[in-house]
Amino acid sequence: MNPATQEKETVSFAENALRMGGKSEEEASRMGAVDKADEQVDRLFRFQTANSPVHKAIWDGQVPLELFQTPDLPASAPCDGVMENSLAVIRKRREEKTLLNQDRKLSAETIDDLAGAGYWGLLIDPKFGGVGAPFARFAPFLVKMGVLDSMTSALASVHGCIGAVDPLRTFGSDEQKARLLPILASGKKISAFALTEPGAGSDLTALKTTATLVGDHYEVTGEKLFITNIVLGRMIGLVALIDNKPAVLIAELPSEENAEFQIVRYGLYALKHAYNVGMKFNKFRVPAANLLKPPSGDGLTIAYHGLNLGRLSLCAGAAASMRIFLANILPWANFRRTYGQSIDTREVVKRRIARLAALIAGCDALIAWGSHLVDEGYRGELECIIAKIFASEAQKEAAIELFMKTHGGRSFLHGHLFGDNVHEYLAPCIYEGEGDMLGMAFFKSLVKEHGKAYFEPIGKALQTHGITNFSMTNPIHVWKLRRELGTYARWSIGRKFLGSDRATVPGMDPRLARHLEFVQEACQFHAVELSNAMTKHQLKLADRQCRMLELSQRVQDTMVMIVTLMWAHGKKSEIAIASADILCQDLERKLTGDRPNDAYFRAVSELADKIVAGGFEELIGVPREEIMMRY
Repeated sequence: MNPATQEKETVSFAENALRMGGKSEEEASRMGAVDKADEQVDRLFRFQTANSPVHKAIWDGQVPLELFQTPDLPASAPCDGVMENSLAVIRKRREEKTLLNQDRKLSAETIDDLAGAGYWGLLIDPKFGGVGAPFARFAPFLVKMGVLDSMTSALASVHGCIGAVDPLRTFGSDEQKARLLPILASGKKISAFALTEPGAGSDLTALKTTATLVGDHYEVTGEKLFITNIVLGRMIGLVALIDNKPAVLIAELPSEENAEFQIVRYGLYALKHAYNVGMKFNKFRVPAANLLKPPSGDGLTIAYHGLNLGRLSLCAGAAASMRIFLANILPWANFRRTYGQSIDTREVVKRRIARLAALIAGCDALIAWGSHLVDEGYRGELECIIAKIFASEAQKEAAIELFMKTHGGRSFLHGHLFGDNVHEYLAPCIYEGEGDMLGMAFFKSLVKEHGKAYFEPIGKALQTHGITNFSMTNPIHVWKLRRELGTYARWSIGRKFLGSDRATVPGMDPRLARHLEFVQEACQFHAVELSNAMTKHQLKLADRQCRMLELSQRVQDTMVMIVTLMWAHGKKSEIAIASADILCQDLERKLTGDRPNDAYFRAVSELADKIVAGGFEELIGVPREEIMMRY
């Protein structure tokens, strides 16, 4: 069987399975199209999802510890100069209060100064005028930039990860790269990605914008919504339907609005320092030479490709924000006194300080791990979803439960970090895929190969024998499916009798070693509970969204534990180890339902005391705001 035929049959069966599960013809077809795009993206990578650390940890019966270790970065790299110069630009403009324009958006002068520093070319190959920074260096740099200005950091991701840069450098022809990448590297035109539409967000099969070939150009008609970094004269990756299939065109926006192109302005609480607008196209002309042609797949393949980089960048943004929270909690907690004592001596406040340090450690670990995997050729689908969901939820918790509550009523003063930026802190739960939608996508990607190996043959056998109401108590049914059921039974029994994975790491701190033992056992248990859910719900599993999310989150929490403890082991820092220990204890209780013991509360207080004493080096260089309304 040739690959093309095999792919067609696989997709056809997937659509059939959805129909058998009660889906309409249209819904089954649309979901099948998304699955097909996902598989096409997967094939573009050296290490596909089935070879990812997360997939192996769950299904291989042994956690591949070497894939959860992140090597130290070289002491220096050619991109470092550009990064330092870019940071210097933002420091200077912050001091001069010239970062923003009269609309309170990042000013054109700031963008030009960053262009002069080489900022916009960080992810572009030097032969096209860029810097060619490895992502493992770029992502931690975004944390440094984020503590100075979150919007400047975010625009680097919008431009380089999900804007026009990644689609061009990955899918562009030699001619397209030579013609367009130097413009993007120079910063003469920075970019955005126009995908979302009024009726197409999580469901990208609902796209309606069309592009029709007329001579040597395409005429684009339709509407886009919630697109960040749209300014007249900039460049965008534009997703539109060509012959009813999604495609991506690299479009240069006109210098002024006209009959073909209109900006739709609206009020948006989040992203307040960037231009986020809608666009209306009416036979808007884009050169046919600007159509990207992936080796396989269509525009959804291109759209999905860059999302993982954006998810890691979002994690970097959260790590920066939470550093700012902690840096501003510490002076306030020392200043604020109750009953004659500063509140940084109170156990509840110490708990908040320690929890913040733990969440920062988790984000730092996920950034280092995920960006290393990207550079090594892994797709990172599962890993980057974990980073995005953990970081966005961590930032939300940190902002409300830790930062706001510690600052009390002052949080709502005009000029206070929380009150002025609360929407910025909550919005990442939606950016780069709403958390619950991504949680279900994580589940589907995680179980796909297991389903193909054991459940797809059963489904095909049911179709072959015309069985629509299978029952294990029906001997005829069991006999007809004896081969397929036997294959699955051998896996199930083998997994139940599989010995516990007891691999150790030499020299690991006992606190971390205990968590390592827990996650190794948890991974084996997750495989069984995932498979049991597939057995129980069968074709109806796609409708059991809450069950999928619960199982997905359990696996994600376990992965955050192992990534963080391995990161802390590599750091060899007491505060890093203690922070990782607190995070792992919190996640372990979440998984088991246990209550915290007194030893945990002691560990929390000890960690907080060390941070208050100035031992948390991750806060070096983080700006601290003045305490508002001293008394």
